[in-house]
Amino acid sequence: MKKTCLVLLVAAGLSASTLWAAETKPAQPSGLGTRVMVQVAVVVKDIERSAKAYADVLGVPVPKWELTDSVEKAHTTYRGQPSKAQAKLAFIELQNIVIELIEPVGGPSTWRDFLKTKGEGLHHIAFEVKDMDKRIADLKLKGLPLIQSGDYTGGRYAYVDGTTKLALILELLENFPEKK
Repeated sequence: MKKTCLVLLVAAGLSASTLWAAETKPAQPSGLGTRVMVQVAVVVKDIERSAKAYADVLGVPVPKWELTDSVEKAHTTYRGQPSKAQAKLAFIELQNIVIELIEPVGGPSTWRDFLKTKGEGLHHIAFEVKDMDKRIADLKLKGLPLIQSGDYTGGRYAYVDGTTKLALILELLENFPEKK
């Protein structure tokens, strides 16, 4: 049996030490824990103008916009500090994904910084995740630090900075189970 295993290892070009090293390596962080993207988000200067333009091009009804909650309710943090960041949001639901339009208002935020430095454009892609704290920790180990986070009715969100590795920001969405 030992001779057969050694022959297989040699035939595969592997040594026993290679296999031992592979077995003892620490596990890699798991990252997102999902392969399902649920949203593409665009930062805009004027939510009403942009919502009409998207609706016209896509042939869908003009979405109504809503204002995000205040820091007292949303517990918004930006770069580790509480922030009065708020935004006007409009959602265009397509068959396979949601387009989110974001007009920043209020205090410091990733949206405001994006608009100031890059102008209007693609801000992030979003994934619905479970165990957000673990996902944030795993992504930080991969070089994607937390930028902004907060709560919304029914869940919470977090933006991680993937601009260096992925050329964009990732948003993690964790929806809480509905109470019965």
